Amino acid sequence: MNNRREQWQAAEQLALALTDGGLQRMSARTLAMFLFTDQETVTMGDIADQLGVSPGSVSGAVKALLSVGLIQRLPAPGSRREHYRLRDDAWSTLFSTQNTVTLTMLRAAEAGIRATASDDPAHQRLIQMRDFHEFMLREIPSLLRRWQQEQVSQRTGGTART
Repeated sequence: MNNRREQWQAAEQLALALTDGGLQRMSARTLAMFLFTDQETVTMGDIADQLGVSPGSVSGAVKALLSVGLIQRLPAPGSRREHYRLRDDAWSTLFSTQNTVTLTMLRAAEAGIRATASDDPAHQRLIQMRDFHEFMLREIPSLLRRWQQEQVSQRTGGTART
C-alpha cells in the first residue's frame, strides 16, 4: 500500500473501528492520523488540515490523547505552535496509565462493598469487581516487563514475529 490516498483511507477505517470500540470520533481520527503520518511531529493545525476539520475540534482530541499518554508534546525551538508526536512507547504507556483508572475502579468497588450488606446481590458483584481490579493491578507490571523484553529481543535479533 504505497499510495497515500489508500493509506488515509486505511486510517479512516481504523478511526471507525476505534470509534466502534468506544473512542470519541475526533480522538479516534486524530490517533489514526498520528499512526499514519509520515511527519516526525505535527501541530494542531497540521492535524486539522489533514482531517479537514477546524483546529478547535482537534484541541479536545489532542488533550484526551495526551492525558492517556498516547502522544506527547515536544519542544519546538523557533516555533510558536506546539508540536506533538505518537510516543514510541504509546501502547505500554497507555496500559500503565490505565492503572490509574483501575485504581479508581478498585476504590469505587471498595466504597460500594462498604455501603452494601453482605446478603445484597450488589455486594457480591462489587466484590468480584474489586477482586478483578486487584488482580489487574498485580499482573500489569509483569505483562509490561514481558512486553519490553520481547521488544528488546526483536530489536537485537531475537525471535521476531511476522
